[in-house]
Amino acid sequence: MARPIIALLSDFGSRDHYAGTMKGVALSICPDVTLVDISHDVAPHDILGGALQLVASYRYFPHGTVFLVVVDPGVGSKRRGLAADTGDYRFVAPDNGVLTGVFSEVSPKRIVEITERRYGRPTVSRTFEGRDRFAPAAGWLAKGTRLSALGRPIEAYTTIEIPVPNIEAEVIKGEVITVDRFGNAVTNIDRHHFELFANTGAVQVKAGDHRVDRLVATYEDIGSDEVAALFGSTDHLELAANSSSAAERLGLSRGSSVLVTRD
Repeated sequence: MARPIIALLSDFGSRDHYAGTMKGVALSICPDVTLVDISHDVAPHDILGGALQLVASYRYFPHGTVFLVVVDPGVGSKRRGLAADTGDYRFVAPDNGVLTGVFSEVSPKRIVEITERRYGRPTVSRTFEGRDRFAPAAGWLAKGTRLSALGRPIEAYTTIEIPVPNIEAEVIKGEVITVDRFGNAVTNIDRHHFELFANTGAVQVKAGDHRVDRLVATYEDIGSDEVAALFGSTDHLELAANSSSAAERLGLSRGSSVLVTRD
């Protein structure tokens, strides 16, 4: 039988004990679990950033994986804690919209509010519910506890707005949704809609105030002093430079306008 997996995503970083402490709690409940870090470098309190990192990664994990997602600016407030089952995966997270991207792709079959105290730590800190509520819930799910045991079922949950491109006859109006560690400015324009638009002729890309002249296949195809467009690993259009930051060179950040027009 395969070992259970918990995949962790948070804004805790690696300087402090927070991410490691959550792992310790999960291991104390399910000692044979495999723990995988998706990232702990989501910008502090950035719910949208967490949602984007999760939707880019979850489908590449084995079925049955439990995702422990803690990007939680509302810690200690009245916002709920959720556990959700999509059939192939289970998720534990605050009810603040961080699961929006996943739920837009696959509807949850069951969601419960985490209320059953026996599946949390005896004392719950109002500043570290990741340790005291969410990590225990993930540990118990990995150990085989039924989702329904964690609390009462709910129908409604919080969502956030994830920007989508506006596709018109002569232009696709998109925007940068994230800048990765390498300075690649990733947009919300996906390959499918781009290729449908470009199927009738040549197009050009404008990022912020800058025209991007070439669409290439790989980062290596980009000239040493050039910023080009390409489709990255999530099949979204991105602006990239060879061994440097395209975002810095073009002054791009989340929300910067990206237009695709007919040439």
